[in-house]
Amino acid sequence: MKRLFAVMLMGSALAACAGRPEFTPPLPSKNLVLEKMLAGRTVGDGVFVNTLTGGETTFSVVIDGSWDGKILTLVEDFTYADGLKERKTWRLTKTGEGRYRGTREDVIDIADVSQDGPGVRLDYNVTLTTGLGDIDVRFQDLLYLLADGTIANKAVVSKFGLRVGRVEITMRQNSDGAS
Repeated sequence: MKRLFAVMLMGSALAACAGRPEFTPPLPSKNLVLEKMLAGRTVGDGVFVNTLTGGETTFSVVIDGSWDGKILTLVEDFTYADGLKERKTWRLTKTGEGRYRGTREDVIDIADVSQDGPGVRLDYNVTLTTGLGDIDVRFQDLLYLLADGTIANKAVVSKFGLRVGRVEITMRQNSDGAS
């Protein structure tokens, strides 16, 4: 009986392990090219789900992107449901075909960014400020185009290899510049 309980406990612990996000079928038919899709203004709505407590935080984001031929700069303005506003700025330096190195104010070290078939994956560690203090977590993002031309961004958030949250954002290009 003890052995069965140990196997069940280990199985549930492994089930909670963080895996990277995957595409939602059907597989996208067009490749997402960051410097083409995120140059200009992009707007989106998203949710962060704390998988430990089930709590959710909704937000909107306006991203102003510029591409200089080598660096894609993304100024992200977040507005959370509670009224809090936050600005983050990504600088993604192209290092090869479909490969980038990224920096942002709260990213620890360098983000690895690479093309994965029709999508783009970001893998980075970030320091989050919480009610319990600062906590370092790993984000694994997947961005890809949906059939209607919107961009899906799914992220798995983990600590010590265990999933602690997930993020889902749906974004669209905003050609008229309005937010």
